[in-house]
Amino acid sequence: MKVTVVRPGELGEPELARWRELQRALPALDNPFLSIEFTLALGRLRSYVHVAVIEDGGKVVGFLPFERHAFGIGKPLGSWLTTCHGLISVPDLDIPAREILRACGLSVFDFDHMVAGQPTWAAHESAVRPVPMMDLTGGFDAYIDQVRTNSPKNYKTVRYKERKFAREHGDIRLEWCATGPESMRILTNWKSDQYRRTGRVDRFAQPWIVELIDEMHACDAPSFGGVLTMLYAGDTPVAGHFGLRTHHTLVGWFPAYDPEFARYSPGIMHHLHMAEQAASHGLGQVDMGKGGREYKAWLKNDEIHVSEGRVSRPSAAAAVHWIGRTPVNKARNIVVDRPSLYRLADRLLKGFGRVRTSLQPESVEKEPSGVR
Repeated sequence: MKVTVVRPGELGEPELARWRELQRALPALDNPFLSIEFTLALGRLRSYVHVAVIEDGGKVVGFLPFERHAFGIGKPLGSWLTTCHGLISVPDLDIPAREILRACGLSVFDFDHMVAGQPTWAAHESAVRPVPMMDLTGGFDAYIDQVRTNSPKNYKTVRYKERKFAREHGDIRLEWCATGPESMRILTNWKSDQYRRTGRVDRFAQPWIVELIDEMHACDAPSFGGVLTMLYAGDTPVAGHFGLRTHHTLVGWFPAYDPEFARYSPGIMHHLHMAEQAASHGLGQVDMGKGGREYKAWLKNDEIHVSEGRVSRPSAAAAVHWIGRTPVNKARNIVVDRPSLYRLADRLLKGFGRVRTSLQPESVEKEPSGVR
C-alpha cells in the first residue's frame, strides 16, 4: 500500500467523490465529523490539519484526517472538539497503524473517540465505550413508547414540568434549523456561561472555533449540514443546541440552556422536541456522545461504540508523551467508569467555576441545576 500525506485543500474532485463514496458504504462511518466537509473546514482554519491518502494497486482505499503537532505528536481531526474519528476506508482495511504513523511523520497517535473495531486500530485499543443513541428509525411515536416504558417516572416528570412551564411562560415550541446569527450568539453565550460556571475551558473564547461554528451553521447540503435548534416558551428562548448531521444522523455537539429556567429541565425538554423534529425531517438517529450525564441513560434506546487507545513508534518524543499523558488518561478513565467519582469530580469543577466567577468584577452567579 502507498500512503501520501496532503493538506485537505489539495484533494481533487476525484478524491472528494471517493471519500463520500467510502463513507456512504459503511453505516459505522455515518457521522458528520467523518465527512469531507468537516475536514475541509478545519483544514482552512488550522495549518496542522492533514490527510493521509491510502492507495492499494493505484486505487484509493482510505483516508485518515489527522493533526500533526510539534515533535511528531499526532491527534485525530478535531481531537478534543469532536466526538468521532477514524479511517474513512473500504470495509476491513487492515494497514498497520505504525506504517501510517511513519508515512505521516508521527511519533505517537492518541485517540479516544475512534470508530470501534477498525482493524488498523483494534490492536491498540485500551478501552471500548458505549455511545447512547436515540434511534428514530421506527418513527418518533415508537421511540417515545420505548422511553416511556424504560423510564416512566422520568418521562412523566419532564412532561409535567413542560405543562407547568407552558402555563407560566407561554406555549413550548421548537424552531428547527434556526438560521439567524442572533440565535447562534444566544446559544454560544449560554454555553460560555456554562463552561465558566462548571469550571471548564470556554471553547468559544477561541476565535477560530467561533468561525468554524459559523461556517458549519451555514452548511445545508443533502449529506451534510449544521442544525441549530432553539426551544421557546412563548417568545423567550430557553434552550438550544447546535450539531452536525449527515443524511441520516444528527450528532450532539453544543447543547445549552438559560439557567434562569433550570427548574423546568429545559435541556431534556429540548432533546425530546429535537428528536421529534429530527424524525419528521427524515433523520434516523441522534448521537448523544459518550459519557456525561444520567439523562442520556433514559433517553437512549440504542448505542454504538467508540474506542480509546494509543499508537507509538520508538522515539524520545513518544516516551515523553507517554510519561505526560498515560497516567492522566488512566486517572480520567477511573473517574468516568465510576459514577460516584464522576459526580464528585463534577461538583468540584462546579465549585471551582463558582469561585472563579465570583472573583470576576460585576458578576452575578446563578446556582446551577437541571440536567446539564
